[in-house]
Amino acid sequence: MTMTKRRAPEPVEYGTDNIFADLKFANPEEHLAKAKLAMQIVEIIRQRGLSQTAAATILGIDQPKVSALMRGQLKNFSLDRLCRFLNRLDKDVDIVVKDKPRSRVHGETHILTVR
Repeated sequence: MTMTKRRAPEPVEYGTDNIFADLKFANPEEHLAKAKLAMQIVEIIRQRGLSQTAAATILGIDQPKVSALMRGQLKNFSLDRLCRFLNRLDKDVDIVVKDKPRSRVHGETHILTVR
């Protein structure tokens, strides 16, 4: 019988709520906000059973752009544009600005789910 040595487990590194900040992206809050909005758009498209062509017609873009959006390729989509897509999908988008708690050094950006 051969005995194998067990390796020590790799150290665990905990991240924040923003993977883009953890990966040192420039403008991580914007990347996270865009990702959350895109996830909402994709979920609505799937819930409604829309083809990419039908979604493109509703959103006012061409099918390849819908395909990019569905695959999370958001480089060519601004926050404003993603909000307009949600409006075209019959959703309201609310942006709320409020004072940050004194316990935090900087303000934060949160995107809530679509109702």
